[in-house]
Amino acid sequence: MKEYLRYKYFLIFYLLLFFTIPVLAQFPPAAGVQGTTAIHKDSSIFVNWATGCSVVIGQEDISNPFSVTASAGDSSMAIGAPGNGIVSLGDGGEAILSFERFIENGPGWDFAIFENAFSDTFLELGFVEVSSNGTDFFRFPTTSFTQDSIQIDAFGAVDPANINNLAGKYRANFGTPFDLEELINEPNLDINSISHVKIIDVIGSIDSNLCNYDQYLNKINDPFPTPFPSSGFDLDAVGVINQGTMNIILENSTNILENFRIINGTVVFDLKSVQKPGYKAEIFDLTGKIIFQKNYKYNLEATQNINVQSFKNGIYLLNISTQSQSITRKFVFKK
Repeated sequence: MKEYLRYKYFLIFYLLLFFTIPVLAQFPPAAGVQGTTAIHKDSSIFVNWATGCSVVIGQEDISNPFSVTASAGDSSMAIGAPGNGIVSLGDGGEAILSFERFIENGPGWDFAIFENAFSDTFLELGFVEVSSNGTDFFRFPTTSFTQDSIQIDAFGAVDPANINNLAGKYRANFGTPFDLEELINEPNLDINSISHVKIIDVIGSIDSNLCNYDQYLNKINDPFPTPFPSSGFDLDAVGVINQGTMNIILENSTNILENFRIINGTVVFDLKSVQKPGYKAEIFDLTGKIIFQKNYKYNLEATQNINVQSFKNGIYLLNISTQSQSITRKFVFKK
């Protein structure tokens, strides 16, 4: 009888321990709080920033079939260090960032993602995936212990200590870091040659028809709906901490813009998969001033040319945007 009771007590103890671990689990807290992993944008740990960005924008409110797409910012604002504005991804929208050099798996954190949350608890979250070939992406395992029985409304709160491996965990000017070591067992990923980082907006609805899940099949609850131009994840920047060799893949960019080059004072590039009604080309200087702007019709020739001979020597950003996609390329012009 004593042995039976002892076994029973041990069984109850281990069952309680097993089922309370998720409840008790706490991840690093908000920026500025002891134990946080938040990294300030001015930290010397950053050695480089994203140099290219393409986006596919989602709706302001995916639960409304008549909703327009989010419209705050553009892809050029995710290039370089934080503070150049943001691009809002909308519900389920995504951004793919490229880099001058590969991101590699080094000691500690390897890169960090910046959102523009105005407080420690107004958090719009995003999944993070990486690729070493620009085609196959692998997702960091995510965790959300936020309750999923009551919907967090448009201005509700999320405790950052309840979430892990989700971009947007920290307020503006503080990056959420990621360690490539966590993906070491992905056979088709070279964690020492990461060429692209993808961020996908988490649809924060707890409606089973719309929601996103973490690695434990918990619904991820964050502010929803947010029917505003700045709906969804607001991407500010991606900072590189551990940097490898030159990223050759960048020179043959994917998506709608290909074979970008400068020939005798003319920007030359090829376009593919552009749909009606066409696209808009803009060139900005590093202050954000528009130097060139033109709308192009659908019936395009494959190769496009923009004369930049009148430009001053310097660094510029070319942005090509359609109704559903945008890609930005940085270039240096020198006479």
